[in-house]
Amino acid sequence: MIPPAHAPAFLTAHGWGDAQILPLAGDASFRRYFRVIGKGRQAVLMDAPPPHEDPRPFIAIAEYLCAQGLNAPTILARDLERGLLLIEDFGDVRLRETVDDAPQAEADYYAGVTDLLVHLHARPAMAGLPVHGLEQWLDEVMLFTDWYCPALDIEVDRDGFRAAWERALAPVEADGLPRVTVLRDFHAENIMLVRGKDGIAHYGLLDFQDALIGHPAYDLASVLEDARRDVSPAVETAMLARYREATGQDIDAAYWALAAQRNTRILGVFVRLWKRDGKAGYRRFQPRMWGLLERDLAHPALAPVRAWFDANVPLSKRAEAWT
Repeated sequence: MIPPAHAPAFLTAHGWGDAQILPLAGDASFRRYFRVIGKGRQAVLMDAPPPHEDPRPFIAIAEYLCAQGLNAPTILARDLERGLLLIEDFGDVRLRETVDDAPQAEADYYAGVTDLLVHLHARPAMAGLPVHGLEQWLDEVMLFTDWYCPALDIEVDRDGFRAAWERALAPVEADGLPRVTVLRDFHAENIMLVRGKDGIAHYGLLDFQDALIGHPAYDLASVLEDARRDVSPAVETAMLARYREATGQDIDAAYWALAAQRNTRILGVFVRLWKRDGKAGYRRFQPRMWGLLERDLAHPALAPVRAWFDANVPLSKRAEAWT
């Protein structure tokens, strides 16, 4: 978390030459974030180094979200050649820690999050984003067979895995619900609570540069079946009902199928982050991911996938392997 050598010149060129640069956060990608503190003001410096990262999608999607009445960071300065952005600082209050410290307020906060998605999904999807549909869902779950299974020395029926998922997900692809902007990494650690803002603007959005055009159930599954914190089943049920009542759309079947798809993909992603990228800390989330996936697979629409797991992945290679 040492600032890039060209950061001071970038800040000086944009009127922040007197600012102090402090480490803020890294993530699963090559991006890093620093807090820039000047006299009576502060901002966030995003380091998205080329060729690994491209900050242009973040800029375009931030501008789109703001135009839809949502709260994404304002872009204060940019150097696309070197992958530097200076963006609005939403502060330090995240949804994750806030709800963990005040579990009695969980339903109220997640109601706001659900209302945010209702608002976003009522607007036209952002033009030019990649499509997130059946073929992409199938490709993503293969991260489980390609990374998770080899790491735990499991020999599996790879073709049968894809075929089982196709049977489960094809009805979701064909359900006729309108496709929307999907933020994709929409969870409690990417949602800030911004002081001085009310309603859906209270929720500051981060880490949306991988947004797609996809199914309206996906982001709801992402935030309610969170890889990093346990959302109570009662709140999950209430938020599904809240979304259904607000939109008139029955997304329940798609919700459980896409939650299972996402959780299976993440099991593979977290192993890849460990094995390929040396980020072993992601292993601690695997028991929660298995708990979520096992619950998803109990739904009748996931029967083909559940049968595959029962035939190919012994219990000792699931949550038990990580505890």
